Amino acid sequence: MSGEYDLDAGPDPATFAAAAAESAIDEEADDPVYAVGVGPGNQEFLTPRGRRAIEEADVVVGFTTVVEFVEDLTDADLLTCGYRDEAEALAEFAERIAAGESGTAVAMGDPNHSGYQFVGKVQDAVRREADARDVEPRPVRVVPGISSLQVAASRARTPMEDTEFVTLHKSGDLGADVDRLAAAVVEDDRHLLALPRPFDQMPGDLAELLLERGADPNLEALVCEKLTHEDERIHRFTLAELSEHAGGGGREDTPFSDLVVLVVRQPV
Repeated sequence: MSGEYDLDAGPDPATFAAAAAESAIDEEADDPVYAVGVGPGNQEFLTPRGRRAIEEADVVVGFTTVVEFVEDLTDADLLTCGYRDEAEALAEFAERIAAGESGTAVAMGDPNHSGYQFVGKVQDAVRREADARDVEPRPVRVVPGISSLQVAASRARTPMEDTEFVTLHKSGDLGADVDRLAAAVVEDDRHLLALPRPFDQMPGDLAELLLERGADPNLEALVCEKLTHEDERIHRFTLAELSEHAGGGGREDTPFSDLVVLVVRQPV
């Protein structure tokens, strides 16, 4: 799958990651590879289990901005990447794993909320290298983290059972995700927690879309930015006010960073 899939045509690596449940846990026998959610960025929100997986690894792989949050916790070799060199970094990581080293892949927040594409790519790279060497692939085990969505739900007081969560923070077609997002707000009167996609589907764009689908322009919209960081900010709008920030597709076209969660609150 690595380097061979088309996210607009499939297969999506998130589907690969979710294809089967994890096997029974036997960490000594399995010697697993870990996919750790590092939380929203503040190390106080990194779980002890995730921290241990990072501390004990021989090699850690992840996007540069994620690795930077945990690099002082480990003496492991750090393989950092962006979208363009992601496949190369994961291939090197898989080679190290197949050679017998312990490895941890790190993702922002909690992979179960947003990050299954990355988990699928890690899992596929490990499997491909094992197949090339004709050895049994080591299992990839997800270590959940604290998601910025959970923090946003706390800040906005939107209980998860009354809230629809939609992540747009992924590659590929977003049509079905956008439809679900709009239906939750317009038809089902549920609160919304959404992870926008930098930078073509930012909070202003989502507000405009919701208005086009018939949402109440007076609904409260919170843009939660850099949650748990020292420069955390909560921007408060009506949906109509937030839609004024719609348009464009670049960093310079929005007042918000890429570390944002959009919350749309229904009246209580």
